[in-house]
Amino acid sequence: MRAAMQQLNPDATAVYVAGNHAAAAIEEAVEAEIPLIVAVSDHVPLHDMIRVQSILRSQSKSRLIGPNTPGIISPVDRCRIGFPPISIFSAGSVGIVARSGTLSYETVASTTRAGIGQSLVIGVGGDVLPGTDFVDALTIFEHHEATKGIILVGEIGGESEILAAKWIRKYRERTSKPKPIMGLVAGVEAPQNKMMGHSGAICSGLSGNATRKITSLRNAGVIMTDHPAKFGDSMKRLLDGVPVESILSSNYGRLSINPGIDSQYKRPNNQSQITPRPYPGMKRFKLMHTWSAGHRPRVFQMVPSTLKRTLFLKEPTALHILRQFKIPTQAMRGSPRRLITFDLTVSRQDCKPYIRIRRYDHQGKEIAVFSSSFLLDTNSLSLGRKDLDSAFKLLKMRPDNLARAYFGSIVSGLMRLFREKEAYSVNAVAGEYSNQLAVFSAKLSFDDGAFLSANRHSDIQALRSAESEVPAEVEAAKHGIVYIKIPGDGNIGVLGNGAGLAMNTLDVLTARGGSCANFLDTGGKVKAETVKVAFAAILSDERVKTIFLNIFGGLTQCDTITKWILAAYSDLKIDVPIVVRMRGTNEEFAQQMIVDSGLPLLVYDDFEKAAAKVIELANRKIGVKRYMSPEGV
Repeated sequence: MRAAMQQLNPDATAVYVAGNHAAAAIEEAVEAEIPLIVAVSDHVPLHDMIRVQSILRSQSKSRLIGPNTPGIISPVDRCRIGFPPISIFSAGSVGIVARSGTLSYETVASTTRAGIGQSLVIGVGGDVLPGTDFVDALTIFEHHEATKGIILVGEIGGESEILAAKWIRKYRERTSKPKPIMGLVAGVEAPQNKMMGHSGAICSGLSGNATRKITSLRNAGVIMTDHPAKFGDSMKRLLDGVPVESILSSNYGRLSINPGIDSQYKRPNNQSQITPRPYPGMKRFKLMHTWSAGHRPRVFQMVPSTLKRTLFLKEPTALHILRQFKIPTQAMRGSPRRLITFDLTVSRQDCKPYIRIRRYDHQGKEIAVFSSSFLLDTNSLSLGRKDLDSAFKLLKMRPDNLARAYFGSIVSGLMRLFREKEAYSVNAVAGEYSNQLAVFSAKLSFDDGAFLSANRHSDIQALRSAESEVPAEVEAAKHGIVYIKIPGDGNIGVLGNGAGLAMNTLDVLTARGGSCANFLDTGGKVKAETVKVAFAAILSDERVKTIFLNIFGGLTQCDTITKWILAAYSDLKIDVPIVVRMRGTNEEFAQQMIVDSGLPLLVYDDFEKAAAKVIELANRKIGVKRYMSPEGV
């Protein structure tokens, strides 16, 4: 790479290698001081990206886009790095930044149909720790002369959209004629603590919540919509100087917008009220003591600790692993004098691992808290032994050598476990007894990227308990499909060929009065077997009365996907109505293929018409042979 830099002096490089080699390739490019690095690689291990981020923040010559990005494209300058489908792009004046590849394609197609085109399209990617975020992209668009309007496409997980809203508010205050900005956030209806296709698409309580992000962006002056097909015409009007209101259904996520408030949250449809969840073992402790109002022990979670992307282990398996790292453990007995919680996780904002320790009295009231970032290449806190001693004193621990030894064993053991097993999060609860400090409850999450791309820590992955998981979800995962069964009375089976697209489909169908039974992301690289397995997963749910396929042909063209849909339909002898919404490359040919097949599938190119039809069918009590209609394409 350094030789290439010396001989060719390139402006950019692309990283297409497998996830387990991506970090090394990025580091080599940074070392060679290549200005722009675009990494499309998926399943890059989290701890590899922590190391990469540390390197990126120590220099100013190179910028990383990705990983897990479709790439970057400038139709105006006729330059593409990555794999965005060229056929849907047109040179124009709209800058687009998106976390989701398929939703960025939908947005591009909408602006192309409206005749306003694109100036620059940046896929920041769906990774937990992306090299470029929304604020970076917005700063570029602010000074990009070809960009006259901006579209931001976000999703659940992290705080990037919240930070973008704060930036936009300041931008509009300091600029006399700000560029119009539109936005969308997918995942309003996403279940709690579920990884929705992208490794970074996860929300827990208010953390990463879509409704809160929509509220923040709208209060900052962003014109919000609930589907990317609406971007084109609305942005065209904004560029022409015509005022446009946010285009959201009245019940879209039960939004409640108050000017000037950027953190308001209302419970999304079909989700139970979200409350902080105490650790396992806290319930037993609560039986012995009455928690004071407002003093329930809280879990420090920058990255939620029950992620379904990762392998999640509870006690007693988690306690067994802790003992392997010489961490004192014991079953909870009697009433401990004090409780101490230890939380190790990753800050998505500053891309560092953190440890937070909280100490509570016997009534659950917090006595003291200590937090610090730490290094992955050592087994100490950032300031070494001095930091550990500071924590011990700050937490007001019993000042004797035995207590200090127990405390040190737990902290050092948990940090070593986090580092050596590439944990996503480590949560432990310890009890203080007369002569001992020991962990009696623990929850552990491990990064699946390290296993999927590099086969690291197979011993940890072998501890997965299939019996505690949904069989259809486990089977789908074997084929690279993310299938999540949604609790409740949902009767619409949903399939999308992209995580953001599938999330947005759930959001809009629910807002229009439908009830979805599942989330299913086939991924961008759809294959014949993938479609068949996806259908089988959806049909394994007896609640499903109709199936909605929302397809945007990008990397895989619409006619190719259609061929596999028709084959799967015939092989599985499907007996529920199917509505197909088809857009993208070769869409007209693909739609005609469905019509000519003679099979009872309804096909549309307009999302709203397709959504209305599938909701109508889901509410009918009719068989597959009776639902055919002259409507559609």
